[in-house]
Formats: sequence, C-alpha cells, structure tokens
Amino acid sequence: MLIYKFCILNGLMYLRINFARITDMSRDVTKENLLEVARQLFVKRGVENTTMNDIAEAAGKVRRTIYTYFKSKEDIYWAVVESETNHVMEKLGTIVNEDLPPAEKLTNYIFRRLELIKEIVVRNGSLRTEFFRDMWKVEHAWKNIDQQEISLLRTILQEGVDKGVFDVRNVRITAALIHYAIRGFDAPYIRNHFQRICVDKEQVRVYAADLILKGVLSGKPDESEAGQNNEEAKI
Repeated sequence: MLIYKFCILNGLMYLRINFARITDMSRDVTKENLLEVARQLFVKRGVENTTMNDIAEAAGKVRRTIYTYFKSKEDIYWAVVESETNHVMEKLGTIVNEDLPPAEKLTNYIFRRLELIKEIVVRNGSLRTEFFRDMWKVEHAWKNIDQQEISLLRTILQEGVDKGVFDVRNVRITAALIHYAIRGFDAPYIRNHFQRICVDKEQVRVYAADLILKGVLSGKPDESEAGQNNEEAKI
C-alpha cells in the first residue's frame, strides 16, 4: 500500500512539473506571437497609429491577454526592439566562435554587424522612422547590448593578443573604442551614404578593416621623430 501511494505521489508530482513546463512554453509562444504581430503592425501602420486593441484583434486575443505580458504599447515596442537586437547578438556570437584567424574574425565581425543592423532596419520598414526620430531612442535601444558587444570584441582581441597577432595596450579599452567606432558607421551604412560617394560594400569592408586593424600610421617615423633620433645619436 505504501509503495502504491508513493508511486501515485510521484506520478502526480511528475504531471505537475510537466504541466508547469508546458504552461511556461505556451506562455513563451504566446508572447513571441504577440511580438511578431505587433512588429508587423508597427511596420505597416507605424507605432503611433497602432493601438493595443489593434494588436489584440490581429493576434486573435482579447485585450486582457496582452496586458498579461505587457503593461503598455511602449513596452511592446521596446520588447520588439529587444527581440531584434537579440537576433543580432546571436549571429555575432557565432562569428566569435568560428575557427578563423583573429584578424579575419574581427574583419568578419565588423562587416557582418553592419549588414545585420541594416537587415533589421530594412525588414522593419516604417520602424526605421521611429528608430531614427531622436537619438535618445537610439541610445535606449542599444544601451542594454553595448556591453555584450564589447565583451565579444574583447574575446576576439584577447585571442589575437594571446596568439601574438594583435599588439593591444589595453584590451578592455580598445574593445570599447572599436565598438563605438563601428556604431558610427551604422546610420551612413543603412542610408547608403557610402554608395553615394561611389564606395561599394566590399570597399567598406576592406577599408574599415584596414582602419581598425592597421590604423593610419605607416610604422615609419615622421620627420620630427627622425630628426630627434639623429640628434640623440649625435649625443
């Protein structure tokens, strides 16, 4: 009898645990579906012209269901932005783990990041206007992943230093500088400003990589340095 009761209790516990897992999975699927529906509406109508009722109707849900997951339309908007940026981070993470030389890995990271950002902005159509409307929104959208990107760059740089490929004085600071330098390319690249001055994608890739990997110094001393060295030699 005791064994029978023990088996029943174990069975009930197993069902309870699995029911909780299924419920959580169902909630995740529902939330993801709501975000995708909201994203499509934001693209089609714009954020300002989309209401919570519109999202509920398009998702086939009652309005109360949406408020189970999100407090407001603004929360949904930022959740959509976060979902899109998480996609970028997943793709960039795969680059860091590729079996490539550090210099090539860094070059791929720079160019692929530009392409990913452009793909997301283009895919989201009218959200582009919302995204570039003011710099505060841009900063708000990226502030939560800046450190993640810098961490990925630190990994690449440290690998290069360990292999004797990169000569970096401070990996942490250099990673941050490279990250924010790359971000400066985002808007011009998305808006095709480089093409307007007859610079194609491959040229952007090559010259951006050269600028970051090699800098602008030739490695030869300038005239003032050469003169100083000659004076020191005479002494």
